[in-house]
Amino acid sequence: MPRIVTRTVAACSLGILVACGGERAGTTDSVAATASALPTPTEGFKTPESVRYDPILDVYFVSNIDGIPNVKDNNGYIARVDAANPGTPTVVVQGGQGGAELHAPKGLALSGDTLWVSDIDVLRAFDKNTGATLATIAVPNSTFLNDVVVGPDGTIYVTDTGIRFSESGEVTHPGKDRIFAIKDGTVSVAFESDSLLARPNGIAWDAANARFVIGSFGGPAIIAWKQGETTVTTIGTGPGAYDGIEVLADGRIVVSSWADSSINIVDAGQLTRLAGSLDGPADIGIDTRRERIAIPRFSAGRVDYVALPPR
Repeated sequence: MPRIVTRTVAACSLGILVACGGERAGTTDSVAATASALPTPTEGFKTPESVRYDPILDVYFVSNIDGIPNVKDNNGYIARVDAANPGTPTVVVQGGQGGAELHAPKGLALSGDTLWVSDIDVLRAFDKNTGATLATIAVPNSTFLNDVVVGPDGTIYVTDTGIRFSESGEVTHPGKDRIFAIKDGTVSVAFESDSLLARPNGIAWDAANARFVIGSFGGPAIIAWKQGETTVTTIGTGPGAYDGIEVLADGRIVVSSWADSSINIVDAGQLTRLAGSLDGPADIGIDTRRERIAIPRFSAGRVDYVALPPR
């Protein structure tokens, strides 16, 4: 079976873990007024998982698994796309080339010139300009490191979804649902709870409320968690099977859902569907210069673009 088929089956199998439910009250489809100005999708990726916009370079960084999400095959890569003219991507880091090791990169985070990348059970750092390897930090007892965010004090936080894919597409959950913290190279478990985190996937920092927001793959709730606390707060509910999550400057939250192939906005606890028919919407990025959402399409091998509506 070609690997692209295997990946698609695996993604669908993971979606089965979530009870999708029926139509939800308060969710509507909306069409952005600037849709005609949006670029066509950027093609040519291999299992794109995460997009991170860099306002300094005005580019999108895109992580590419290029294989089964937990297999150490050293062929993952990070691509860069010109945000002003998002045509053909160029490769910045390629596993197995130039001394780089990169197997199945997922979440991305920027801190100055450093690009942090989760890679199964390791956190890696690369120079965003040259692609040179800066750090490799093993995360003991991790199973499926997923999204990455930089906290207000520079600590790196990484979600661990605790799952594993087989070559046939079967998904199991042999690990623990955790959030790891890495500060000055030292790794610790910041929070652990299968029941409360429910397969944590996307994570973002909400500065206005001094908290992290998390999109869980295993439940319908979008949750918030504060460092040092042992519980979470529900800040919105919707289709579930969440992947990417971002907090906008105006306080709204954008989250992608595999359950119904949608992009949603949470505002004051109310979830509204912004766009649908986006199969496999993974870890989204926000282009703050153009008010645009960049959506990696995991199985389609491309990045789509949706305009952010005004509040």
